[in-house]
Amino acid sequence: MAALGAGFLGRMDAVSAMQKPVSLTDNLKAQASGTSEALLLKPKPGEEGPPPAADYDRLPLDWNKRTVKRFKDLLAERDIQAFLVRNPLNTIYLTGYWHTTTERPEATFMNADDEAPWYLYPGLDRDLVKSWWFGSGEMYFDFHHADGAFPHEGKVQQGAKVDLFEFMLEGLRKHGIQGQRIGLDGELYPSELKKVARILPGIEFVDVSELLMEMRQVKTPEELALWRRSYLYHDRAHAFARDYILTHGTDVTDHEVSAATTLWINDQLFSDLDLADGAVHHGVKSRVGIYVRAGAVTAVPHPNQPYYNRIGRGMALQVAGMSSIGGYGHENYRAYIIADEDGQFDPHMQKLWTVSRNCCDMQNELSVEGVTCSQVAYKIHKYQVEEGVHPYVYHRPAHGAGVEGHQSPYLALGDYTMMQKNMCFSEEPGLYDSERGCGFNWSDTIVVGERSGYRMSRVPYSEEWCWIRL
Repeated sequence: MAALGAGFLGRMDAVSAMQKPVSLTDNLKAQASGTSEALLLKPKPGEEGPPPAADYDRLPLDWNKRTVKRFKDLLAERDIQAFLVRNPLNTIYLTGYWHTTTERPEATFMNADDEAPWYLYPGLDRDLVKSWWFGSGEMYFDFHHADGAFPHEGKVQQGAKVDLFEFMLEGLRKHGIQGQRIGLDGELYPSELKKVARILPGIEFVDVSELLMEMRQVKTPEELALWRRSYLYHDRAHAFARDYILTHGTDVTDHEVSAATTLWINDQLFSDLDLADGAVHHGVKSRVGIYVRAGAVTAVPHPNQPYYNRIGRGMALQVAGMSSIGGYGHENYRAYIIADEDGQFDPHMQKLWTVSRNCCDMQNELSVEGVTCSQVAYKIHKYQVEEGVHPYVYHRPAHGAGVEGHQSPYLALGDYTMMQKNMCFSEEPGLYDSERGCGFNWSDTIVVGERSGYRMSRVPYSEEWCWIRL
């Protein structure tokens, strides 16, 4: 209320008026509008860059069916005729059934010849699961589930607490299991193995989590196109935030820039999506979140303090965020230096900013199939040491990127995973000086290519964009 009373809406309207209305559903490319959006990078002829943005809001069910078919074929090569996944991320990846994860267990099972999945699911998700790709399943009322208690059917009783793992195994036995081996995305505890031996004698569970992760690490063209679509909004959000800072300068806090940008860009996003008046399975996992921090809080890789500081001259500043449409998208950070009262940029900040920016370019050039993650990390860290900024290095250069955010593999000295084309990584060779109260961290999505990587974002890494005077 204080922010509203102090003219927040007026300041937001002033910046919003600079932005040319663009429906990214109808015109899937960023157009010049505000002062900053005119600076967004344009594709260069012959450049290996992101694919055209998708015109869909989520991966179609046909994509999930093809993905399950690929998974089943890989399992068949290992003489496995059925699979059970208990990690919600794997259920979402394979089936497209988006759901909220809590302490309530859910699981997805399919035989080689099953045309639709079997689910273990709680009562509160019964409408979600049955209105998507649903074959059959077993529903328990809630966690903890009492035997025979289903209040929504008028059955209210204080029965014995049900062991939901045994409940699931009984359901699988009733459904029927093809073959003697079930691929599982993990390992079972000894106590669970005893229950399997009793309820499903002769059935062996085989850990196929690594196989499934390898599938998820290498993105398909459909995934990358949806990923790029989310970055159209990410790019516009960065342009809006930069215009807000340039327009209102030291009159505002980093928190206000974050709130104004997040409000503005999500209004653009949700206006373009097929939300079907709030119907389930529409607009799933779609949002842009923008986070701005100014001053000393930039010097901490993972701060435990809030981002609430008045923007001032001579500060480091970061505009960061996450974007997602249909679950696909990732980080996009840019590091700023604000000139001092005399209009000069601090030489120490310039050094840290330039080295970290150069590391971003190195990662992009080095992200080619056939090299290991460790090799890329080694070259970046060696460059940091050669430039004399090693006291300000706090973490690895990047992590793999997926629906869950952080995904293996990692650009870390101890990760020898071989890069494959269409793997996705963050881009975070950050440098932090806690004594001087400044830090510079970046991010984007770098997609592994054949000759070099490419970035999903069109937000510049230039001095023109990032060194500003207020």
